[in-house]
Amino acid sequence: MTSAEERLSLAIVIGSTREGRRGPAIAEWFRTAAQQRGNMDLDVIDLAAAGLPDVLTNSRPPEVTALANRLDRADAFVIVTPEYNHSFPAPLKTAIDWYSAEWQAKPVGFVSYGGISGGLRAVEQLRQVFAELHAVTVRNTVSLHGVWARLAEDGTLIDPDGSEKAARAMLDQLAWWARALRQARNQTPYSR
Repeated sequence: MTSAEERLSLAIVIGSTREGRRGPAIAEWFRTAAQQRGNMDLDVIDLAAAGLPDVLTNSRPPEVTALANRLDRADAFVIVTPEYNHSFPAPLKTAIDWYSAEWQAKPVGFVSYGGISGGLRAVEQLRQVFAELHAVTVRNTVSLHGVWARLAEDGTLIDPDGSEKAARAMLDQLAWWARALRQARNQTPYSR
């Protein structure tokens, strides 16, 4: 059994709030893949249920504080994002912008989905955003191209072999960075 110190806390953030979205099904598939590792505590954060205000204020409303505590506990993040109009969803940007220290010196991985690009244009833009927040994005991603043809009616992936291999590779990188950065934060608090 893995000791508590070796375990990692992974927050999986569903970035779309759109009606008819595929994000929850994809996040559930990814959560199952991450759970198989046996060394991660998983927290799935659905922005559609978070109730974050659209207007960013100087004070934090209770919904923002509640999510801040969940993000702060995480050693690493996986953002599950579609690509809308060659970018990522506005509610995801709002959620990212509400927080700062919660993201700092922590690794971020991406599971993206969409049409022919598989959400990769959204991921490239998110890398720039997270760099500004002093987060470390891992190179490997999981990209689901033509997602509508890849999901069964019940939301499970059809022929998930390549996606599962990509998920394992990304989780390996994410775990390495999460341990390294957690150790560094414990030794020396991070400052901007």
